[in-house]
Amino acid sequence: MKSDPIQASRLIKTARGQLDGLLKMIEEDRYCIDIAHQISATQSILNRVKVDLLTAHIDHCVKESIQVQDQEDLDVKLKEIKTIIKQLAKN
Repeated sequence: MKSDPIQASRLIKTARGQLDGLLKMIEEDRYCIDIAHQISATQSILNRVKVDLLTAHIDHCVKESIQVQDQEDLDVKLKEIKTIIKQLAKN
């Protein structure tokens, strides 16, 4: 199963709209807590896209490497996933 590109596009466009809203809030010198809430909302959307994408990667790409018994490709994909997990743990 691949990720839904339409859903991902919609979410990214929503995040882009929120970023535009953030710029406007900053330019208008809006209340800092309101800006922080908007940043959190934008990060949540991007995190959702990231989780959907990584889940699809495991469901499709990693699974395919297992099915075709391509150990070298599987090792590469597992290493990539481990790297992403390490990056996520830092956040």
